[in-house]
Amino acid sequence: MIDLELRHLAALAAIADEGSFGRAAARLGYTQSTVSQQIAALEKAVGGPVFDRPGGPKPVRITPLGSVVLSQGRELLAKAEALADAVDRFKAGDGRIDIGTFQSVSNVILPSVVRRLRDEHPFCDIRLSEEEPEQPQIGELDLLFYDGPIEGDVEHVKLLDDPYLLVAGAGTFPAGPVPLDLLDGTPMVAWPLTCDQPSMEQAVARSGARPQVVFRTAVNDTVLSMVRAGLGSAILPWLAIRGADVPSDDRLRIHELRPSPPPREIYLHWRAGRTHSPLARRAIEIAVEVAAELPPPPAGA
Repeated sequence: MIDLELRHLAALAAIADEGSFGRAAARLGYTQSTVSQQIAALEKAVGGPVFDRPGGPKPVRITPLGSVVLSQGRELLAKAEALADAVDRFKAGDGRIDIGTFQSVSNVILPSVVRRLRDEHPFCDIRLSEEEPEQPQIGELDLLFYDGPIEGDVEHVKLLDDPYLLVAGAGTFPAGPVPLDLLDGTPMVAWPLTCDQPSMEQAVARSGARPQVVFRTAVNDTVLSMVRAGLGSAILPWLAIRGADVPSDDRLRIHELRPSPPPREIYLHWRAGRTHSPLARRAIEIAVEVAAELPPPPAGA
């Protein structure tokens, strides 16, 4: 393999463009002797002269061998420049980030994260995927939001506790907190038994209440549409309620539960020991900030 250095190729290109070693040296910010040394090293590497040097005021002329080296050398210099630019943009946060998310986070937390990232890094490439599997995996994702810690070789930061509240049609229950035992036998619309839902329903059952689940759906809007239609009430975490703008709907009422089921825990995960890109590192910081800024449930719910 030919032992070439990019600075040798840069000197070759500058001399070819300027027509003299002196003007090339001025363009590159070197002394003329330094440029001469670089060309000598290049000629040794390729095994022949790359310039004819007529002497005097006449411009140097590139040799056939020099033309071959210059043609390929310009491509290498362009690729090296593109590489340097890509590295600079990556360090500045303009890379790609792949984030896994789920419905409540997608509606409430993630929009603020995405907006702030794009405000700070307009050319970043943000890729999102949304699913709520029973056995979540980081895979090739940079970051993964999930309602609870996940197994495997991962690290995480807890973003918030997400309390469960009762959403019912207006007038279904008296204003204020609702005792859990009042829900025994009450028709309920609920999420499927995935993620944190089984834990929440078990906590309700341990309190002595066994609501009658009449419909299950993973779509928050559908749950709330059925509550509005009078099919039943729903126990939902605050993020889901806030994301659906329930507080502004006069057909619905939000109630605290007494005793309250343990809150759902929202975490942000990443592969253990992974060196974060600047963009991923900033996304984690912003997610923590956004979660801390979220308003609590309305007083007197």
